[in-house]
Amino acid sequence: MTSAPRVHLTLEVTGLSSNMAASLLSRRTALFFGVSKLNSFIPAAVQQIANYNPRPLRLNIKDPYIPNKESERTPDWQKTEKYERRLFGRYGRASGTDPTKLWPSHARLEELMAEEREWHPPIEVMLENIAAREKEKAQRRMEREKTIAANMAKMPKMIADWKKQKKEVKQKQREEKIKRDKLLAEARERFGYALDPRSLKFKEMVAEIEKEEKKKRKLLKRRKKEEEQGLPTATAESSQ
Repeated sequence: MTSAPRVHLTLEVTGLSSNMAASLLSRRTALFFGVSKLNSFIPAAVQQIANYNPRPLRLNIKDPYIPNKESERTPDWQKTEKYERRLFGRYGRASGTDPTKLWPSHARLEELMAEEREWHPPIEVMLENIAAREKEKAQRRMEREKTIAANMAKMPKMIADWKKQKKEVKQKQREEKIKRDKLLAEARERFGYALDPRSLKFKEMVAEIEKEEKKKRKLLKRRKKEEEQGLPTATAESSQ
């Protein structure tokens, strides 16, 4: 009873595999005919390039590559001491490089030591530099604090001077306004109508008034001087 299902299963698997093989074969046949049709439209030169199979290069990857310095084909950068150091570091004595030639000269050694002292100083020098910078920073801070303290001490006087100056400016503006109003009123009284302060007639009137006031001040000053000179004589007459 168990043999019949096994035979049936075997037949099903065989049938399935045969169907898959037939499908795969049909696909390959269609692909082959499609490619053959495509090749008929591609030029012969393109097909030749596409089908070209170059011979592999015979590279020696076992032995190290040592450039020939005498050859003109060797690049210049492969003839330098830097490249020789690289070869010696990679291949050692197999590079054929004399290690004694790779040591820097006395002049180059002095340059390297100077660069090391400049960019990588000893710990003592670094600590001294840090201490000097901290000292300079503290000195600048103290000077700044002194300047601030001195300015704060001057602050009350500066505020008082500012208030006094502001008061004087306001007083001067008030006096100028009073003087301008007085001149406008006098001009209205003299000409019978209001004048523009920017007009030439108003400016001429102001110049005339200032001239008269200057003459009056001069006259008053002369009288005062004459009175001061006559006081001793008047005192002497009263004593007699």
